[in-house]
Amino acid sequence: MRRGDDFLEALYEETADNRKVRQEAETISEHRGRLIRELRESLGEFRLVEQRSVKLLERVEFEDYIRERVELSIVDGLAFASYVLLPKGKTGKLPAVLAVHGHGYGSRQICGLNPDGTPDTGESDGYRHFALQLVDKGMAVIAPDVIGFGERMLQVDLNANPPPSNSCYRLATQLLMAGKTLTGLRVAELCGAFDYLAGRVEVDAERIGIVGFSGGALLSYVAAALEERIRAAVLIGFPNTFKDSIIAVHHCICNYTPGILQTAELPELIGLLAPRPLFLESGDRDPIFPAHGFEKAVRELRRLYRSEGAEDHLAYDLFPGVHEVNGRRSFEWLREML
Repeated sequence: MRRGDDFLEALYEETADNRKVRQEAETISEHRGRLIRELRESLGEFRLVEQRSVKLLERVEFEDYIRERVELSIVDGLAFASYVLLPKGKTGKLPAVLAVHGHGYGSRQICGLNPDGTPDTGESDGYRHFALQLVDKGMAVIAPDVIGFGERMLQVDLNANPPPSNSCYRLATQLLMAGKTLTGLRVAELCGAFDYLAGRVEVDAERIGIVGFSGGALLSYVAAALEERIRAAVLIGFPNTFKDSIIAVHHCICNYTPGILQTAELPELIGLLAPRPLFLESGDRDPIFPAHGFEKAVRELRRLYRSEGAEDHLAYDLFPGVHEVNGRRSFEWLREML
């Protein structure tokens, strides 16, 4: 009996062979340029607003930092809120970080808040309030609300009983039917948030990095590949291969981009960040981004960074843990890189 399993395995190998043939016919520069072009094209295009508006929603002072909540409009027809965290007691222009959450209840989850905006005084979840850890390192932080989560869920999902945990399915499927992707929409907004952060008077626009966890790391590597002004990246709970994670494990639909395997495997796409500093972090018992896939990605990225003469710009940590943020090495590494 002919099995679909065998068919899919053969299809994966066929795309890998086709990629190899295309690469052999290209110079290194041509290959890199094509990957960036095809990655951009795979996301779909979104109309951006001509006059970007910014509205201050709140400003709260704490002992060690200031927290603002601002509303930004980047993609035409949409607006979203972001937290901006500014460390106190620092002089001069600050290094800064774009902090990107994944599946959960939005930017509040990484900024020490409950879904309703009240302080989260309980035991920290897998996100470890990592935006607060970054501002504690002396970096300015912007944490945008990613569409599809928390307050940015679709109204039809918020009205459901019981409501789903996110609106990824409805958003992704309709965008796909329009020739666009949810990753593309989210990255467009992140790049706009980066522009806003770079324009803040407190921030050194030459020293801005990005940190993402899980689905936020997917968005972070794509944003950094397309926006070369992002100087360094920390990818947590995502670095892997497509074959060992996105294909092998049941993931949210927002992880899937049409045609992406024809362009490259995941480590090579992440490698578009080379020679800029890159830190990879994952738990050794992460059930959805398994350790063996992480180790394969590290080996391939070490090869790519070595070919750029930048192996010292690549660091990684397979820490004892599950699908969670750790930060035992990565956040201090980022501070030093910036």
